[in-house]
Amino acid sequence: MTTKESVYQEKMQELQKQLSAVMQAINSNSKVVAFMSSPVGQYLEEHPFVSLSLLVFVVMSAIPVGLFLILLVGTGVAACIMVILMEGVVMSLGGVALFCVLCVLAVLSFAISGVLSVCYAAISSLTNYAYLSRTCAKNREHGSSLQPGLIFSSEDTSVNSSKSD
Repeated sequence: MTTKESVYQEKMQELQKQLSAVMQAINSNSKVVAFMSSPVGQYLEEHPFVSLSLLVFVVMSAIPVGLFLILLVGTGVAACIMVILMEGVVMSLGGVALFCVLCVLAVLSFAISGVLSVCYAAISSLTNYAYLSRTCAKNREHGSSLQPGLIFSSEDTSVNSSKSD
C-alpha cells in the first residue's frame, strides 16, 4: 500500500506544481496586475467569499446567457428565412393575381372592341343608308333611277353623271 500512496503523492505534487505555474502565469499578466491594484480588485482580495460567489455566478450565468444568445440568433435567422419565404409567397400570389387581372382585362378589351366594332359598323351603315337615301331623293328630282341601299363605286357615279348630262 505504501507504493500506491507514494504514487498518489507524486501525482499530487506534480499537479500542485502545474497549478502553481498556472497561478504564477495568471498573476504575472499585466491586465490581472492592473485589476488587482484597482479598488474593486483589492475589495475582492479582502473578501474571498464575495469573490467566490461572483466567480460562481459568472460561471453559472454563462449557460443561460449562451442559450439566450443562441435563441436570439436562431430567431433572427428564422425571421430572415421567413421574410424571404413570405416575400416569395407574396410575390407568387401577387403574380397570380396580376395574371388574373390581365386576363380579365384582355377579355374586357376584346368585348369592348367587339361592341365598338359593331357600333361602328351599324353607325356607318346607317350613315351610308341616310346618305344614299338623300342622294336617291335628289337624283329622283333630277330624273335618275338610283334605289336606296344600292352601293355604287366611283365608276358608277361617273357613268351616272355622264348619262344625266
